[in-house]
Amino acid sequence: MSSSDRQRIERVAGARRAKLTPAPGSTAEPVPADEEADAASRPDAASDGSPGPNDERLRRDVPPHY
Repeated sequence: MSSSDRQRIERVAGARRAKLTPAPGSTAEPVPADEEADAASRPDAASDGSPGPNDERLRRDVPPHY
């Protein structure tokens, strides 16, 4: 692997963090198949939008440090 095939670190003027160049062979645009797979893999995503049996209890319960 040559050094031109790798990501590089770029300085951003006025920013506290550096930024990486895009990885070779990647794009910044999401692929529709990725979005569908992400939505299907989430167990909390209800298909009909109705509240579940524990939703109200989860909204009432707060950690002790609150």
